[in-house]
Amino acid sequence: MVTFLFGILILIVGYIFYSKYVESLVMPDDRKTPANELNDGVDFVPMSKNRNSLIHLLNIAGMGPIIGAIQGILFGPIAFILIPLGCILAGGVHDYFAGMLSIRNNGAQITGLIDKYLGKKAFNIFMIIVSVMLLLLATVFVYTSGDLFVERFFGVKEFVITNPVVLISYIVILAYFVMATMFPIDKIIGKIYPYLGALLILGTGLVLVGFCLKGVNLQNFELSKYNIHPDKLPLIPMFFMTVSCGLLSGFHSTQATIISRTVNHEKDGKQIFYGMMCLESLIAIIWAAAAMDVYSLNEVPQNMIGTVNVVNLIANKFVPFNLAFLVTLAVIVLPITSGDTALRGLRITIADALKLEQKSIPNRLLIVVPTVILVLAILVWAKLNAGSFSLIWRYFTFTNQLIAIPTLMCATIFLAKTSKKYFVTLIPALFYVFITMSFIFSEKIGFNLPLNIAEIIAGIVVLLVCVYLWKLIKK
Repeated sequence: MVTFLFGILILIVGYIFYSKYVESLVMPDDRKTPANELNDGVDFVPMSKNRNSLIHLLNIAGMGPIIGAIQGILFGPIAFILIPLGCILAGGVHDYFAGMLSIRNNGAQITGLIDKYLGKKAFNIFMIIVSVMLLLLATVFVYTSGDLFVERFFGVKEFVITNPVVLISYIVILAYFVMATMFPIDKIIGKIYPYLGALLILGTGLVLVGFCLKGVNLQNFELSKYNIHPDKLPLIPMFFMTVSCGLLSGFHSTQATIISRTVNHEKDGKQIFYGMMCLESLIAIIWAAAAMDVYSLNEVPQNMIGTVNVVNLIANKFVPFNLAFLVTLAVIVLPITSGDTALRGLRITIADALKLEQKSIPNRLLIVVPTVILVLAILVWAKLNAGSFSLIWRYFTFTNQLIAIPTLMCATIFLAKTSKKYFVTLIPALFYVFITMSFIFSEKIGFNLPLNIAEIIAGIVVLLVCVYLWKLIKK
């Protein structure tokens, strides 16, 4: 319990002091934001700070703070320290700069920022990577939210696409994705997300109350047992690839740049971008603690460890029966409210690249229809091929963390150009170059090399990135 409470303390103190320092590097002022200057009634629409905060929390949360937490805690109580530290020093910094750089560049999406700060070659590469990542994310979130829903409310155990209940749930969720992608941001997302955000906080709060009323069995960190993963997975890079949302996630850059188009005042950015990242990290820590409890008491069947099904076990244990459905519902909301904005982000990203205005409905349909067909195709393939979901998830994990790197690099160039201390973004950028390269060179989905060889190659890539950034800064 001491390590768990210490992690929460890191998060609170870090947000109070370090976010203020990071904010001082940007120096938000009273200039007109894109929401007011470019208001088009669709994507550029001014909304209040608190509404933007709750919308952004749901946009970035996805299944990451839940799935990542219940998988990441398998490494041991070190997760209670690494999650908040990573959030304060990397994740919060990443999200804040993504949002603020977008505001300073007329609401440019992350690919537009890459084009400006890193050049056309980097833009061409990451335009493909970002698009693929958002497609995979939308597919995964139709999949997971549909399965969670039919299990909790219809008692389904076999999630085959030929089951009418499963198929209908997928169709309904995807139809909602299309509506949320097509409609002006203040008509659906702006109206219902604040309530869904409150539901997420309530669901996690009920689990936390369950800790107090029923007790929770938690281990404390021991240096001699810093990694206790049952499958002997290495802490570096696997922990940082497993726990993304709540620690650092490249996907957040695609969501912060959506919200940058609805921010009324630059000074709102600290609460919206940095603050909601910290709140997501807190959610992850709480779910990690709940998972540690049910794992340590052998209450989870071997085949369910680390899967989304642990959610219902946790809800049933810590929350009264008549309220447990609220916890499941709060978790189901996460992939739905990130999947729809993933498609929205994809629409805006493609539209910006093609310079296709989005005020007219036909222009929006021109992008949305093909992307929905692609999502359906990937979904059907994933359901008909055993093991394909885990494959999609692993590739999403890699592209997700990979995209965080150019975001932090853009911030580094911005800080260097304004003569600010750019180590704040440079250090996490280089760290994640090492993490992602170690992962892809050592994993079966990549080059399948021995980890020590992969780490040497990753170190060389870090040096090359340093040279690349130095040249950009000098230019």
